[in-house]
Amino acid sequence: MKYGGLSWRRLPLRARVIGAFTLGAAVAALVLVVITYGLSRQSMLQQREESSERQFFANARQVQSSLRAEDPDLTRLLESLPSLSGSRSIIRTGDETWTSLSLTPNDLPSELVTAVIQTSNALTMRYRLDDQPVLAFGLQLQPGAASTLDEVAYFELVPLVEVENTLESLALILLVGGALTVLVGVGIGLWASGGLLRPLTDISEAATSIAHGRFDTRLEEVRDPDLAALVNSFNEMAAAMESRITRDARFASDVSHELRSPLMTLRTSIEVIRHRREELSDRTKQALELLNDEVVRFEQLVQDLLDLSRSDSGPMENDLVNIEELVKASLGLTEGDASVEVIGTARGALVMGDKRRLAQVLDNLLRNAEKYGGGATRVTVTPNGGNIEITIEDSGPGVAPSERSLIFERFTRGAAARKRGAGDGAGLGLALVDEHTRRHGGSARVEGKADGGPGARFIITLPRAGRR
Repeated sequence: MKYGGLSWRRLPLRARVIGAFTLGAAVAALVLVVITYGLSRQSMLQQREESSERQFFANARQVQSSLRAEDPDLTRLLESLPSLSGSRSIIRTGDETWTSLSLTPNDLPSELVTAVIQTSNALTMRYRLDDQPVLAFGLQLQPGAASTLDEVAYFELVPLVEVENTLESLALILLVGGALTVLVGVGIGLWASGGLLRPLTDISEAATSIAHGRFDTRLEEVRDPDLAALVNSFNEMAAAMESRITRDARFASDVSHELRSPLMTLRTSIEVIRHRREELSDRTKQALELLNDEVVRFEQLVQDLLDLSRSDSGPMENDLVNIEELVKASLGLTEGDASVEVIGTARGALVMGDKRRLAQVLDNLLRNAEKYGGGATRVTVTPNGGNIEITIEDSGPGVAPSERSLIFERFTRGAAARKRGAGDGAGLGLALVDEHTRRHGGSARVEGKADGGPGARFIITLPRAGRR
């Protein structure tokens, strides 16, 4: 089902719940208004018609009694007839002879007059006279033997304007009541949707928290038996995932720690041999340098694995960090002449997070630019809504568009590293950048330069905590 080109099932669940309550309230209000107005209109018109009919027949009997006289005074007779709610009477005593205090023959429908003359039964007709609703009665009477009149017809008009005004007021009241009913339905929908969707909102927030690395996040227990099963299943899943991640991280950490001892032995042995490299042959010296490079690469790999295991399972501190000062301090620890450009309200901007891990993010990006792009050429800190963006540019070969979504994955190395033959990287540095920024509620991405020139732009986005 679609409304205005939008599929009902594609609407947000909260909107669907509110829409269902609103639609239900609107339908109920419409049915209530139609039924109430219809029954009230029928009842009021029927009551007015019955009371007017009783008065009409009472007046008709008085007129019939007066016809016993030879020449009755019809004008005085009409003056003596009781009037119900402004009813008016007129008597026809011939084709062109009419007697009335306030009516004319033209006020009566010709079809009513014709029908009354042709039948002996009382007839009723509802129509509008001068744009006002009226109810007309007509009855043919029989003159007495002494009367000089041949045929007599009595008509009476009863105004229905009061009934119509009452019905209009009733319709207005019903419409206002219907509108209030719809508003109440919307309010109930808002209240009910909040209660129904609150557990889903809690689950969404908990899932987001887990995605940001807070694996100890759990949902509070609920009393609702239907929701309790969902909450328990989610908590069990989160506990199993936390246990799995902790176990894997502990395994990586244990392996890395175990590898550090033999690596230390290899490093010591290589240093001893390098002190006596003059005694070695050229081929042995070349083999020694290759071994040294691999040990250096292996040490870096072990250190990155330790950092990743800590990132996966270790607790994260939450402090206010001045991002401008942190960027300047990180840039000062690396080689190169790039300067920091802080734009607008990013000056003195604060982010909430782990200062050590944020420093590692910047250090990895700056070292990546130095290793593959000839060093950082420009570092900018800019505001972006409620976030702070840190951009590090270099003048290297850049990152191909096909690799930009993969370069932050673990053990993935870009084409620039392969072309340069850099063998001292394991593809974990950018993975740590992505892991740490994600746990801070941010993101990391790489783009080409805005001017289309050579080089890459690594951008990390962090939620802003405020300004100092």
